[in-house]
Amino acid sequence: MRVAFLVAPKGVEQVELTEPWRAVIAAGGTPKLISTAAGKVQAFHHLDNADRFPVDLTVGEASAADFDALVLPGGLANPDALRLDRKAVAFTKAFFEAGKPVAAICHAAWTLVEADVVRGRTLTSWPSLRTDIRNAGGTWVDEQVRICTAGPNTLVTSRRPADLDAFCTACVAEFSG
Repeated sequence: MRVAFLVAPKGVEQVELTEPWRAVIAAGGTPKLISTAAGKVQAFHHLDNADRFPVDLTVGEASAADFDALVLPGGLANPDALRLDRKAVAFTKAFFEAGKPVAAICHAAWTLVEADVVRGRTLTSWPSLRTDIRNAGGTWVDEQVRICTAGPNTLVTSRRPADLDAFCTACVAEFSG
């Protein structure tokens, strides 16, 4: 199980990166950190700087064909930056086109909206994104974790860091299946 974790150079919510990463490793998988720039990414703890993590590949070097699944961690600034990067948006969309599972937590649904992959799907996110999701043709629900199979792939979504246990469990189950 090779899993891409796509993040911007700055602003990913650290726990939304590290907890799913650990869950993938615990399940015998291989996570890789993909970003829009080489070097290290600066994670956040809410709005404060947290740790830095080394990038394995830039989005320009990575291909969805090389991975079995995609995780989109949240944070406020992270998905806002990703949705402005056409390569990051195309990388995300490629997982849907290939029928590969994608998991997104918190504000990461913004990247999904920009990739135009929520139409006809039911998902959850940080509550302030519900209008964006609805405007993009998706159905927003207020649930700890939502697994949607009404599309070309499985989509796992969660609302916030407090949902990480359920999110990680669902991710590993869907990625391993």
